[in-house]
Amino acid sequence: MAYLITDACVNCAACEPGCPVGAISEADNARVIDPDTCIDCGACVAECPANAIIQG
Repeated sequence: MAYLITDACVNCAACEPGCPVGAISEADNARVIDPDTCIDCGACVAECPANAIIQG
């Protein structure tokens, strides 16, 4: 199951370069994870300073 970015996201983009498959992008002033691209590696979780990424 893909990871999700919650409303706690502060749109700092720290998670985006950590994603090895480029599944993270910006939409509506927050980051989103494309569930079809996400490989469930969890690399983005460690990069998020707001603890806004959870496993969906």
